[in-house]
Amino acid sequence: MNPGTQNAAASAESHSGLFGLALLSLLAGGAVGLVGAIFRLSLDQADRFRDALITWAHGDSFVGLLFVIGICASATGVAAWLVRRYSPQASGSGIPYVEAVLSGEMPQARYRLIPVKFVGGVLAIGSGLALGREGPSVQMGASTAHLMGKLFRRHEDDCKALLAAGAGAGLATAFNSPIAGAVFVLEELVRRFDTRITIVTLGASAGAIAIARVFLGDAPDFHVERIPYPSFGTVPVHLVLGFIAGCLGVVYNRAILGTVIVADRFDCRSNYAPR
Repeated sequence: MNPGTQNAAASAESHSGLFGLALLSLLAGGAVGLVGAIFRLSLDQADRFRDALITWAHGDSFVGLLFVIGICASATGVAAWLVRRYSPQASGSGIPYVEAVLSGEMPQARYRLIPVKFVGGVLAIGSGLALGREGPSVQMGASTAHLMGKLFRRHEDDCKALLAAGAGAGLATAFNSPIAGAVFVLEELVRRFDTRITIVTLGASAGAIAIARVFLGDAPDFHVERIPYPSFGTVPVHLVLGFIAGCLGVVYNRAILGTVIVADRFDCRSNYAPR
């Protein structure tokens, strides 16, 4: 076989593989959308249950307060136990771990992470902790799409592309925003424009939204009133506001990182066993 024929065969095989991966991304996105939609509906039910519990507790004064605190603390404790016992990789928001897997710093976690993240997220967020649904949705979406790649016996590069696409599909489902999911993958996770990943990401986000809207509807999550166009004279105020917000953002991030470092030091000392 001459070189020209070999190149043509390789190109045809590459296009065929991309076409199959694009179809698989739709299927994987549908699975992510189903998981994300059920997760959102579960969170809504948990919020209603907590609100009803608080309303009922108002009639019992101090005893009711202790009962609500006990129920929420117990649910949070169960969530923490599930993560520590069955899937430590499910701790935190999950987005940094997805980034670490994509960069090759960490291996993909075992797939029991998905139910652990789901149940733990519902218990913790439903208990009223200040957590968002985007982190769990991203990590569950990434793991679900990666699992689909393994089930269809795709090679590792395709599985990583599906993992990134599943993360975007999870974010799209969390906020009913397919374009935001795709932008999140290209800007935050892979940080480059890659034709293969872009096609897979758009396919996964489309599949996720198509399934999620069957359960959640197509109404936007955030309703923003029309904002009047500011006059040119307000530009200096906007610049000052942006400068202050930027400085506060830097201070806040450094404070968070410093707190994490201090907490890690205390954890190391508590685990130290003298000889």
